[in-house]
Amino acid sequence: MVARVTLEIALRKEFDYAIPPELAGQVEVGSRVKVPFGPRQVFGVVTALLDETQIPHTNLRCLAKVIGRQSQVTPKVLRLARWIADYYCCPPEIALKSVLPEVVRQEKDGWRERLFVRAAPRVGEAVKLTQRQQEVLSVVQECGEIPLQRLLERCGCTSETVRRLEDKGCVVIATQVSERDPYAHERILPTEPLALNAEQAKALAVIMAAMDAGDLKSQISNLKSAFLLHGVTGSGKTEVYLQALAHALTRGKGAIVLVPEISLTPQTVERFKARFSSGPLQTLVAVLHSHLSAGERHDEWQKVRQGRARIVIGARSAIFAPVDPLGLIIVDEEHEHSYKQEEAPRYHARDVAVVRGQMEGAVVVLGSATPSLESFYNVQRGKYALLELPTRADDKKMPVVRVVDMRQAARADKGTPIFSPELKEAITQRLERKEQVILFLNRRGYSTSLQCPKCGFVAECPNCSVALTYHRSVQKLRCHICGYDTAAPTVCPDEQCRNPAIRYSGLGTQKVEDTLTRLFPHARIQRMDSDVLQRKEDYRRILGDFRTGKIDILVGTQMIAKGLHFPNVTLVGIIYADLSLHIPDFRAGERTFQLLTQVAGRAGRGDVEGEVFVQSFTPFHPAIQYARRHDFAGFYEQEIEFREQLKYPPVTRAALLTLKGRNEDKVRLLAEHLRSELEKGLHDSANRRTGEPATRAPELQFADGPEAPVSPSRRLAVASEAPPLHDLILAGPGPAPLARAETFYRYQLMLRTRQMSKLSQYLAKFSQSLVLPEDVTLTIDIDPVNLA
Repeated sequence: MVARVTLEIALRKEFDYAIPPELAGQVEVGSRVKVPFGPRQVFGVVTALLDETQIPHTNLRCLAKVIGRQSQVTPKVLRLARWIADYYCCPPEIALKSVLPEVVRQEKDGWRERLFVRAAPRVGEAVKLTQRQQEVLSVVQECGEIPLQRLLERCGCTSETVRRLEDKGCVVIATQVSERDPYAHERILPTEPLALNAEQAKALAVIMAAMDAGDLKSQISNLKSAFLLHGVTGSGKTEVYLQALAHALTRGKGAIVLVPEISLTPQTVERFKARFSSGPLQTLVAVLHSHLSAGERHDEWQKVRQGRARIVIGARSAIFAPVDPLGLIIVDEEHEHSYKQEEAPRYHARDVAVVRGQMEGAVVVLGSATPSLESFYNVQRGKYALLELPTRADDKKMPVVRVVDMRQAARADKGTPIFSPELKEAITQRLERKEQVILFLNRRGYSTSLQCPKCGFVAECPNCSVALTYHRSVQKLRCHICGYDTAAPTVCPDEQCRNPAIRYSGLGTQKVEDTLTRLFPHARIQRMDSDVLQRKEDYRRILGDFRTGKIDILVGTQMIAKGLHFPNVTLVGIIYADLSLHIPDFRAGERTFQLLTQVAGRAGRGDVEGEVFVQSFTPFHPAIQYARRHDFAGFYEQEIEFREQLKYPPVTRAALLTLKGRNEDKVRLLAEHLRSELEKGLHDSANRRTGEPATRAPELQFADGPEAPVSPSRRLAVASEAPPLHDLILAGPGPAPLARAETFYRYQLMLRTRQMSKLSQYLAKFSQSLVLPEDVTLTIDIDPVNLA
């Protein structure tokens, strides 16, 4: 037999290797293998098994080693990886690497082995033991089996005492695998299914019917298997998920639950674990996300691969979990842009979930209080079925949202205050009533810039085109793009000025916390942003303190906007609602509407009605006004009209081409030439269909060095035939909104079309035939969500 192998080096080719007799029976499709490649050995994945008669080659080199006891990439996930490579314009090797956690890809077995002690069966007469030995033996008999290290800590003895017990035949000490469970020390109490209201019951019934349909999906064309569950905040979407998961388990199927990394709180995980920790549907729930240690991630993934965990909850990469058979995929907060990966392969987990559901016959549920325009557009076109939960569970009222015009507050205060009088009064009332408050500002640090009022100097990052942010607690100026930092100056850094009256403008969460401490000295205030959360347990500790009432006011960035359920929170204040509204991105209004609605949804989840104050300098912007009324349908109608006029997604699909290099002139010239080559390819394709002769664009030549933009050293070569794309819109090139990042200048071109499959195929061939100078790189992002 011959194994066809995709190597982990980006060659966009597969290689054939003979399977030696000693590895026969160990190799299957999806096995990770070690193979000779030139003078070295590299890793790869077996993508096909062939008979010797099916290949023309002779004298094939042999596989060197099979990694792991079973195949690590299932055939179904392998098929999904190939689709990702085709659609997102990346080498198949990169797509295959992304479906396995890095720790699972290691050659060495990742299991942790420990010494365990267990009681030995008694044979013959009782042996004489010292009092200390008897105490240790009693603990072992009580536990049945216990790690040696834990036994020593519990009994306060040495290993010599335990070894003597082993010599006397009282205990057995043996090495065995010790799994690392990130939730081993959590006490999780089992929960029972809750009674559903009529709207929840209807949504669940439709989802269950789709799962029960099974093979009928291929026979009935109008039977939907992808659903958009549009439920307002607090409407009980999670309970619908839990009961749908239970139904999948009763059918013998597994499930994947995707949650944005920022919403993957201990509170969220515990709800899922508690429901399936006991009873007839008891199963392990595996958790996969970036905050786990490498060992924990290895063990959780192996639980899924071995079939012991039938439910997986995790961030975007959990969509590749080897659940088989797969019956249900849930994508919670499906609008979240964190589902999009920012490095190759630049996949969107929500869209990959829909494709995997189609491939494996699984039902897909996309849930959100503020659906993405792409998903709602697919509902309008009949691709997805719509399920709605328009009211909160238990008949709780939606919070009252009050928009405060900060222009008037600034005039009255003779400056721009952080808190309007209305918000200050509302906080005072909540503190008097022993209720809790959440204050939201999606910007960390103390001040956003340092300026000199005398000479106009602004402290900017030397590597990026952004101002440095002042962090008062450490007296540093920091760049939130590249991480550069420097000591905060006490006088203007300009040698010709040296003005001591420099000032810091703007605000961040540190400044909000500092101001709150002065305004409410008796309140217990806690800030929650990435500057505070330095250790893995900090997140759990702060949320635990807030849940138990040890914190009165929680100040934070977007990590407090979603996935939190605290019944005693009756007031939410949004300090600066305009922050995301005026960025150069066609989705700015959509993101602002989503963020405001999600943050507002943290209020009023208990018995007391919630109240939300939105402070804004553009209070009449449609995104703010529709969020105030919790009116998604109204916002969608006006926003989709704008998108249709300008042919922006979701009406079309977009591809973003970004060139990066340290020489701005070279990057700009390359971007202009790239556009001409794209136009030529499309024009020549049209000419071939009409019989006209093809044109040839002039060659552009560059030196390899960063300082010489033009030189007869290295040419930009392109040779690729474009497909017929009659509706293609090509915009740019131009500097990216963030023109310079981490010392690299960045220029972008955007292509928009309704035929993205054809365009992505063309761009993949185009990029393979493209020869760029060594100091310039091109990235292709299909369906981008971040234009910066």
